[in-house]
Amino acid sequence: MKKIYVEEVLKEARKAYDDGEIPVGALIIKNDEIIAKAHNTKEKENNPLRHAELIAIDKACKEIGNWRLDGCKLIVTLQPCPMCASAIKQARIDEIEYFVKIDNSEVRKIVNKILKTNDNNKQILCKKSKNQTYEKLWKSFFKNMRK
Repeated sequence: MKKIYVEEVLKEARKAYDDGEIPVGALIIKNDEIIAKAHNTKEKENNPLRHAELIAIDKACKEIGNWRLDGCKLIVTLQPCPMCASAIKQARIDEIEYFVKIDNSEVRKIVNKILKTNDNNKQILCKKSKNQTYEKLWKSFFKNMRK
């Protein structure tokens, strides 16, 4: 993964963290260019749909003028939830890369099943990358919540 992508997705996660949101950042890449970036705003907007992935998908669709995001890659700090996985599948995103897996193994199974194929019946490539900076931010967020 390009260093600029890592830096940008971490900036988005940090924005969420600073706002008291679960620190999730997302980027959508097409032709090696960032076409959308977002972070969680669920608490700020009092809206359960304001996940980083959904906001980024919305922005990317507007940017390219099409709901089909064929040829796009999603970089997200946390493995997508089932709701976001369904939107990713519907948007026809080709590839997902994330830093931290969802803790709940049953939820992970659901997400993996949703992402198994997209609407064109082609595999959505999912890849986990290690990022210690994000892992520290993630742990810090939940540690601070328990205080």
